[in-house]
Amino acid sequence: MTVSTLDPKTALVVIDLQNGLRGVPGAPYSLGEVIERNVQLADAFRARELPVVLVRVSFAPDGSDVVPGRTEEPRRSQTPPAGWDEIVPELAGHAGDITVTKRNWSAFYGTDLDLHLRRRGVTQIVLTGVATSIGVESTARTAHEHGYHLTLATDAMTDLDADAHQHSIGRIFPRLGERGTTEEILELLAKTHG
Repeated sequence: MTVSTLDPKTALVVIDLQNGLRGVPGAPYSLGEVIERNVQLADAFRARELPVVLVRVSFAPDGSDVVPGRTEEPRRSQTPPAGWDEIVPELAGHAGDITVTKRNWSAFYGTDLDLHLRRRGVTQIVLTGVATSIGVESTARTAHEHGYHLTLATDAMTDLDADAHQHSIGRIFPRLGERGTTEEILELLAKTHG
C-alpha cells in the first residue's frame, strides 16, 4: 500500500470536513485525527502552490434540493443547526482554496469540481475526508471514471463504521487508484515537488 508517484499537477480534494460532522464518532480514526492529517496535507499542498479543494455538503433550508427517491434507511427530517455546512475552521480561510458545494454523495455530480480541476491542468487527485464508504468512495469512483490518477490517503479519512471503512480501503480503492498514508504522501510530495 504505497503510492508510486504524484503528477506535477496534483490536487488535494477534501470531502465533507465540516462543522456538522464534528460530533460524529469516526471509525477507525477520530474526526480530530483526520482533521489534523488533512491540515498537514493542505499546508503542504498550499506551500507548493498545488490546488486544495474543500468539498462540503449542503441543502436548501426547505430541503427542496435533497436527492429524491425511496430508501430503506429513513432520511433526516430535522433542520440542521446554523453553520453545520461550513468547512471546519482548521482548514477554512485560505484565499487560494477552492470550495465546492455538493448535494449528493459524489463531489463531481452536479458540481463544478471537474471544471475547476481541468482548468488548472490537474491530472491527479489526493482524496481524503468523511465518510470513507460514502462521500469519499463515491467521489473516488467518479474521479476514476473521469480519468484522474487517484491517490487515497487512507489515514486522512474515516467512516461511521470501521468495517465499512476497511471494505472501501481494502476492496474498492485498489481498483480505483493507489493508497498511501499521510506520511507517505507528504514524503513523496517533498521528493517530487521540492
